[in-house]
Amino acid sequence: MSIKISIKNSLNQKSVKNHVFFTNKNFKINELSKLPISKFSIFINKSLSLNELSDKNFLSLDINASQKVILIKIKDSQSPFEIEKIGAEFYMYLKSNLYLKTTFYEQNIRNTFPKNKFFFDQFAQGLHLKSYEFNKYKSKSKEKKFDIEVLSKNKTFQFNKNKKYRSLIEGTNLTKDLVSEPGNILHPDEYAKRLLQLRKFGLKVNVFDKKKLKMLGMNALLGVGQGSIRGSYLVTLEWKGSKSKRKPLAFVGKGVCFDTGGISLKPAKFMEDMTYDMAGSAVVVGLMKNLALRKAKINAIGVVGLVENMPGGNAQRPGDIVKSYSGKTIEVLNTDAEGRLVLADALTYTEKKYNPEFIVDLATLTGAIIVSLGSEFAGLFSNNDKLSKQLFDAGQKVGERVWRMPLDSNYDKLINSKNADMQNINYVGGAGSTTAAQFLQRFIINKTPWAHLDIAGMAFSKYGGALNSGGATGYGVRLLNKFIEDNYE
Repeated sequence: MSIKISIKNSLNQKSVKNHVFFTNKNFKINELSKLPISKFSIFINKSLSLNELSDKNFLSLDINASQKVILIKIKDSQSPFEIEKIGAEFYMYLKSNLYLKTTFYEQNIRNTFPKNKFFFDQFAQGLHLKSYEFNKYKSKSKEKKFDIEVLSKNKTFQFNKNKKYRSLIEGTNLTKDLVSEPGNILHPDEYAKRLLQLRKFGLKVNVFDKKKLKMLGMNALLGVGQGSIRGSYLVTLEWKGSKSKRKPLAFVGKGVCFDTGGISLKPAKFMEDMTYDMAGSAVVVGLMKNLALRKAKINAIGVVGLVENMPGGNAQRPGDIVKSYSGKTIEVLNTDAEGRLVLADALTYTEKKYNPEFIVDLATLTGAIIVSLGSEFAGLFSNNDKLSKQLFDAGQKVGERVWRMPLDSNYDKLINSKNADMQNINYVGGAGSTTAAQFLQRFIINKTPWAHLDIAGMAFSKYGGALNSGGATGYGVRLLNKFIEDNYE
């Protein structure tokens, strides 16, 4: 489904089929007598008196055979996220009723929340995000289009001209696009090429291929991809939006474009879902595009490790020992615990190269986090209380919630190895997500404030959520954008 929202300075009222108005919690329209539809006020008020209204958010009233009035209930003091949710719900309402053309009125929009000049931007953002569909590979069929007009004679009405909202939609949808691509299309070689295209938005993009990674000593990352015919890459994306000498903000993402488990082969059932094992990297990419589009006044670094984990003749074996970029050695007991190997090198490189203010990494890292938190919260692990609280608060505001999980030195014994500095899994059992995070923490060498978000339960949804209709969710882009807005801009 596609949505077009346009501003009109005049309309033929007879041609309007569906008049849409925001109302208060009782479905009353503010200053109805001053609106273009005032002639229908008696009818509207009478219709309202005849309807059971308590549990409805939308109400459709038939004016005549060809015209309707659609009322959208808005409660007092709604947060931006709550307004976005109403926009998302309205999209589903339009879709279920096939209201392909609707007309809003700027005067009514302004009267609904007079102190919130971005009210309609927030509403439209929810509508746009909910309408996302990945149908790129479906046979072409006639796509239904929703045409939304806003009647405004106010030349200062700035809907859809605010970079903040437009860029966030584009960044989130880019993340969804990347996560939705099948593994035969978005393999590491293709992914790296697509990232180079982001230079046109003002991002500095550097691609490190196998040869460069070998020279750098990123053997943990390279080991994961050595069974694949595809390349392995580390890609950095830099945004310089400030002349400040303040340390840059750093974001690191796991980009395993397809994860078979390698020699430690996964069961066949549901393996197709492993196309989204690169979601952590996609969040970082979507965030960086968003920052560039809205010209964020910060300096930020995005780092993604791109590999494919395949059981080829040259694949990494259980029992192999690799020397990471940090100099620490890792005994690979299970090749399906590969994401932490990719992140290990990426984290140390990011810290050493950029000396950032903090590092936040994102990864679909463990199934254990889904057992713990389901698909309601991402797991948050951190060495810094302030950073944790900032991420938690941002998640609450945008509906992309996190829950802090423990890190403790007592868990270290579960990943200590007799043959190397550490092993990549805990064979004793239990605390799967925590021991994975404990492993990652060892590669934050200089005690930089760091947070790890395990988004395995959040990156993809079979059922949909508040602002998505199922499939790739784009989780993380809005969370990190809000986190930056509130604390670093």
